[in-house]
Amino acid sequence: MKKITWGILALCALFCGLLFASAQDMQSDMHQMPKVIVIMREFLKPGKAGLPHEKTESLFVQAFQKAKWPTYYLGMESLSGKSRALFLTRYDSFEAWEKDTMAVAKNAALSAAISHASEVDGALLDDLDQGVFVARPDLSLRPNPDLAHVHYVDISVFHTRQGHAGEFEDATKMVMAAISKSNPDAHWGAFQGAYGTSDGTYLFITQRKSAAEIDSDYAHDKDFMSAIGGEEGMKKLDEMSAHSIESNESNLFMINPRMSYMSEDVIKADPDFWRPKMAAAPAAPKKTEEKPTGNQ
Repeated sequence: MKKITWGILALCALFCGLLFASAQDMQSDMHQMPKVIVIMREFLKPGKAGLPHEKTESLFVQAFQKAKWPTYYLGMESLSGKSRALFLTRYDSFEAWEKDTMAVAKNAALSAAISHASEVDGALLDDLDQGVFVARPDLSLRPNPDLAHVHYVDISVFHTRQGHAGEFEDATKMVMAAISKSNPDAHWGAFQGAYGTSDGTYLFITQRKSAAEIDSDYAHDKDFMSAIGGEEGMKKLDEMSAHSIESNESNLFMINPRMSYMSEDVIKADPDFWRPKMAAAPAAPKKTEEKPTGNQ
C-alpha cells in the first residue's frame, strides 16, 4: 500500500521466504504467494534514520489505522548498504492494486492524512523509487508466507544479461534442486520485474526469525556442494552465472514494527514484537543536599 524495495543475495544462498501481509483477507491468503508486489525504497539523508524516521512513518500507520484500511504493508530498515527503508505491499492482481489506489484517492480524509505525512516524511529523504514485481512460482521453493514471527529479511536482486534470462532461470533451477536435497528447511519466493526495473530483473526474498538462521545457512555449504555435483557441478554453475548475470547484490534488513501497518491476526500472534513498548527513560539522579563547608 504505502511503499516497498529490493536488495540481493548470492545465487547459492536463495533461502527465501514469503513475508507479505494480505491485501484483502489475511487468513485466506496465508498459504498463497502474492501474484503482484509493489516495492518502494526510501533513501534517507545522513542522520535521519532511526527515531526521526519512525516518527514521520508513524503518521502513515496512524492514517491507515484510523481508516481501518484493509490493505497492509511491511516496513523494514537496512542493516547493510546505503541507509534506506523498504515498504512492501502485496496484491492478488494488477486490478486489485488499481482498485486499492482508486479507493484511497476517493477517501478524502485518508488522502489528506497521507499527503500531510508524505510532506513531513519527505523532508528526511534523499531519494525514493518504486518497482512492481510479478510472482514466479516456477522459480520458488516451498514459499512460506507466515509473517507473524519474522524479524529479519534478506532481499536479493539479480540483473540478467540481455538474451540470457533463460540461462539464468536454468541456473536457478539447478540451485533449487541442490538446495532441496541439502537443506530441507530452505524456502523462497521468486519474482520478476514488471515495472520500475530494468528488463531481466529477478527478485528473491528470504524471511528469517532470527539472525541465527544465517549461521545455519552457511553451515549447509558443504552439503550444497555435494548436492550440486562437487567441483564439476560448481564449475558448471559458475559458468552459467557468469554468462547470464550482469550484476547482483545482497542486503539484510530488519523489520520495524513501528513502521509497518499489520493486521490484528499478525499482531496477536507475536504482540511483544509488533507492539513494542518503549523503554522508560532513566530517572534523573536525586540531588544530594550540599553540606556547608568552612566556618559558619
